[in-house]
Amino acid sequence: MNITVNEELLAYIDPLTPDEHDALERSLLAEGCRDALVLWGEVLVDGHNRFGICTRHGIPFNTVQNTRFNSINDVHLWMIDQHLGRRSVSDFQRGVLALRKKDILAARVHVPMSDAAPSESPTTPAPLVTRESIAKAARISSNTISQIEKIQKSAAPELVAAIKSGTISINAAASVASLPVHEQVAAVAGGKKELQQAARQVRETRAVERSEPETPAGIIARLRQTITELSLENAALKAQLAELAA
Repeated sequence: MNITVNEELLAYIDPLTPDEHDALERSLLAEGCRDALVLWGEVLVDGHNRFGICTRHGIPFNTVQNTRFNSINDVHLWMIDQHLGRRSVSDFQRGVLALRKKDILAARVHVPMSDAAPSESPTTPAPLVTRESIAKAARISSNTISQIEKIQKSAAPELVAAIKSGTISINAAASVASLPVHEQVAAVAGGKKELQQAARQVRETRAVERSEPETPAGIIARLRQTITELSLENAALKAQLAELAA
C-alpha cells in the first residue's frame, strides 16, 4: 500500500505534546490500531501519529478512503471539524481552527461562480459566515474569537507559545499583544507574573484613556497607545520587507 504524507497537511494541526504522543504509543503497543487511517487517494489525511508509530513498530493498521473530498479545502474543513469535535483541544486551538474555517468558507462565498473551480462551486448558496457562527462551532464565545484574531495579528511567537503552554490566558494575552514585540518577548521571558503585570498595565492604560481623555494622564495614555500601534505597524512592514528580500 502506497501512503503519502503531505507535509502541509501534517503541519495543519498542532502536533501532539510529547506526553500525548507517548500515551498514544503505549496504547497502540498494548491494544493495536483500532481506528482506520483516513486517505484521500494515496494522501494521508487523518492518523499521522498512528501511521508513524505503527510503521516504526510494525503494528498492523487499516485504511479507509474518504470519497467526499473534491479539493484540498474540503480536506482542510474535514480536518478542522474532526479536531473541533475532540475534547482535548484547548480553547485557543479551537479559536485558531475556527478562524481557519471562517477564511475557507468566506473565500467560497466571495469567489464568483464563473471563476470557481467545479469542485469549489456549491449547488446551494453557502451560509453567511459570521464571528458568532464560528464561535458556536468552536464552542467558545465570540469575544474569545475576537481576542484570538487580535493575538494572531500582533502577538510575538513567544507570546503564542506562552498561551499554548498555559502560562497566560487568552484574555490577558490579547492585552499583552498590543505591546511592541520586544516588550511582549521581555514579558514572556519574565514568566507568569511579568505577563500578568504587563496585561494589567495595558488594561489600566485603556481605562484612563476612556475615563480621562483630556487629562495629562489620558493624553499620555493615548500617546503610548499610538507608539504601540506604530511599533506594530513597523514590525509588520519589516516582516514584509524580509519576505520580499527572501
